[in-house]
Amino acid sequence: MKKLAFLLLFASCLSIQAMSQKDSTKRGKVGAALNKAGNATAHVAVSGVSAVKDKKYKSKVGPEGQTIYIDKNSHYYYVDGRGKKVYLKKAELKNKPKK
Repeated sequence: MKKLAFLLLFASCLSIQAMSQKDSTKRGKVGAALNKAGNATAHVAVSGVSAVKDKKYKSKVGPEGQTIYIDKNSHYYYVDGRGKKVYLKKAELKNKPKK
């Protein structure tokens, strides 16, 4: 019974998502603005969690000057504009420019 309820809930979520994607293509500029706002929200959320949870690498920056974080497994990453963590090798990091 629980599996059936979960399956119905999952199917309804997929159908709602498909309908919203179809509507966003019709809206044009409004859909693009919503997408941009969603990406900005995701970026702020992931950056906030990373700032609290992981260490900042103070002497290095990312390819375009992004803040570098070090996670618990000593992996280096930055948060891109869409809120996705992009992992880098240590050789890919750049020195932080002096002010």
